Amino acid sequence: MQLAVWTYEGPPHIGAMRIATAMEGVHYVLHAPQGDTYADLLFTMIERRSKRPPVTYTTFQAQDLGGDTANLFRQAVLDAYERFRPQALLVGSSCTAELIQDDPGGLAKTLGLPIPVVPLELPAYQRKENWGASETFYQLVRACAGPHVPAPGTKRVRSDVPRCNILGPTALGFRHRDDVPEVERLLETLGIEVNVIAPMGATPADLARLGDADFNVVLYPEVAGQAASWLKRSFGQNFTTIVPIGVGATKDFVAEVAQMAGVPAATANGTLRLPWYSRSVDSTYLTNKRVFIFGDATHAIAAARVASQELGFQVVGLGSYSREFGREIRAAAATHGVEPLITDDYLEVEAQITALQPELVLGTQMERHVAKRLGIPCAVISSPVHVQDFPARHSPQMGIEGANVLFDTWVHPLMMGLEEHLLGMFREDFEFNDGAAPSHLGHGTPSQLGKEAAPAAQPLPAPAAVTPHAAAGDPSAAVIGTLVVAWGADAEKELKKIPFFVRGKARRNTERFAQERGIGTITLETLYDAKAHYSR
Repeated sequence: MQLAVWTYEGPPHIGAMRIATAMEGVHYVLHAPQGDTYADLLFTMIERRSKRPPVTYTTFQAQDLGGDTANLFRQAVLDAYERFRPQALLVGSSCTAELIQDDPGGLAKTLGLPIPVVPLELPAYQRKENWGASETFYQLVRACAGPHVPAPGTKRVRSDVPRCNILGPTALGFRHRDDVPEVERLLETLGIEVNVIAPMGATPADLARLGDADFNVVLYPEVAGQAASWLKRSFGQNFTTIVPIGVGATKDFVAEVAQMAGVPAATANGTLRLPWYSRSVDSTYLTNKRVFIFGDATHAIAAARVASQELGFQVVGLGSYSREFGREIRAAAATHGVEPLITDDYLEVEAQITALQPELVLGTQMERHVAKRLGIPCAVISSPVHVQDFPARHSPQMGIEGANVLFDTWVHPLMMGLEEHLLGMFREDFEFNDGAAPSHLGHGTPSQLGKEAAPAAQPLPAPAAVTPHAAAGDPSAAVIGTLVVAWGADAEKELKKIPFFVRGKARRNTERFAQERGIGTITLETLYDAKAHYSR
């Protein structure tokens, strides 16, 4: 049943594809039935890559199940090696092929290929995409760097110029390709050389050189955490624990890296615009805006810090689908005084958003759809994402420029909401009536220059879970307890003047005020009395 609805993560072999596609000189032979080759679209259509992922499928059919599927796999491996001549080969099964238990790793090793063959045991029915990416990267690092591990007790010699590896960026990662240059720029400012960036752009030969660095910079713990821990045990390399998303985290990251490298900490703040705005009078419009945050652990935790400490938002909900990082999510939620939501069911997330009625949602493409349906502004901060979140322009999330991008993408949805409120004040004007399409959306029926009045837009209904409208009778009536509360025409008209992103809250408060006082019909006077009551 889970396959019939949206999922935050694909099966683990998709994570393995993200590693193989990010690297050079690596090929992935996937034992998979015909129909499991849809993953190509993720890279060529969603990420808009100019070439196919380096994956060969066996694409067996139903008629092959009665024959020798193991021999089919062996032939696919030999054909892939002869055609692509990779430096290393990954072999594994898709979730469907896993059921026939052909043992791709064992079959490939019997072929005696002159390159490293890395078997991937990715339990598709227990694990998911990010775990698959982490496990694949870890196995590749062990296979390539393992032969170069120094003997126990060998003293590590620090290089004259501090060097580090950057670990974690993959194909199909949310802004990974843009984050890496920003982090490189920070390291260059500190006088730190970058030894290897992996998996993105790295070859198996590069992975063999990982031990030459003094320490590792882990940008995405979901992908690189396991490999970094192994490198620390094997080569004595420390690794960073702070992800530079936001102004404060970037400064903390610089301090952490400088301490590891033994150099003075320095951050170039010349192009940083967010702090100036946070101190300006315009930012008071954003103060205490209620925000709900959901995504992978790295981006959700970072977003909560930026929202609360740098933009003055109030975090009312924080969650993640990354169950492996449940402890970190719970700790972050406790910091903000909210209950953590750890789930991979988007319907649970939708129910939480509906109940909390935040003024801004920061989430994945799933939350974008939910927020649009509820009339709440939304900005995407994490995978899974759609093609529009792989912009052609440089749009990082990390470092100094990343802080500027966060500032733009989070504040603009709220500011556009304010614009719509101002347009609402002039709704009787021919150019700004309810029938005219919002200026920033670029679709809908254009204004007819006042020749005929457009029909008035219906107010957004309150969420059914909070104030369900009566099944019969007045559609503006709400059932609260045993009392049916109706809205008078004047009060309903006045309610429409309230900005859409807080209109639901105003409706609920007014209905609660009326219910507590036994008022059956909300008039204009009731609306003003409720406003005065809740403004105390």
